[in-house]
Amino acid sequence: MRRKRMNRETKAFYWFISPWLVGFVVLALFPILASLYYSFTEYDVVHAPVWIGLDNFRELFHDEQFWNSIRATLKYTLISVPLTLLLSLAFAMLINQKVPFQSFFRTAIYFPSMISGVAMSLLWFWVFNPQAGLFNYVLSWFGVDPIPWLLDARYAIWALIIMSFWGMGAGMLIFLAGLQGVPQHLLEAAKLDGAGRWKTFRNVTFPMISPVFLFQLIIGIIDSFQVFTQAYTITQGGPSYSTWFYVYNIYINAFKNFRYGYASAMAWILLIAVMIITYIIMKTSNRYVYYEGGQSR
Repeated sequence: MRRKRMNRETKAFYWFISPWLVGFVVLALFPILASLYYSFTEYDVVHAPVWIGLDNFRELFHDEQFWNSIRATLKYTLISVPLTLLLSLAFAMLINQKVPFQSFFRTAIYFPSMISGVAMSLLWFWVFNPQAGLFNYVLSWFGVDPIPWLLDARYAIWALIIMSFWGMGAGMLIFLAGLQGVPQHLLEAAKLDGAGRWKTFRNVTFPMISPVFLFQLIIGIIDSFQVFTQAYTITQGGPSYSTWFYVYNIYINAFKNFRYGYASAMAWILLIAVMIITYIIMKTSNRYVYYEGGQSR
């Protein structure tokens, strides 16, 4: 009787999760396996895939646009991610203080991150307009000549990096949750020992929120590797390929050049790169990440 009841509960369990299982297989697992197969083929949708082995991967390493996209993406990542982390943490520490209208400032900083990528890009396209843009207008107060932000290869990627700060509210909220989880008795003990604000932050606050910092770092790197909307909406990968990001390059090869096999090979290289970088960060995180009980992983 008991076994029959367990079988009935098991069947009910699988019935309830079947919508998720079907969605996962059809919308996630099948496309992943299909892209792996296509990465070893020459495929343009119109004709049947032709198996070519590792030719797509060999061609990639001789493709100048492939290396251009890697350089642009790495530059964006190395500048945008650290600055966004620092700004998110700084604003979280400010909002964590007992200041008037705390809830208003918290909402105001987080709200921009809720705006969709396309709407945000179009808004910043106006902000960086060389003639009538708000950014150049503010710079003119300090005697700075108008800067062709989106028309000059020297400035285009910096414009997109500045745009990335627009979404730091989400990171600020996560850091704020971490800061509010720091035990007050540790902060009070540091204060009684005569530690200043910097020493308290370095020896108490940061170690306690270091797992949050690790999470934000990994997510920030993964997101920066997939930047696409800004480049597609307002720069089209230019000028002079300065914003020809990796995912934008995948899009061009797949949906403009109809080289789906080649684009699939690029996508798998991106996946492998993200896995390797995440593994390295996790393995080296024991130098600065601390967990309760003194255990680092």
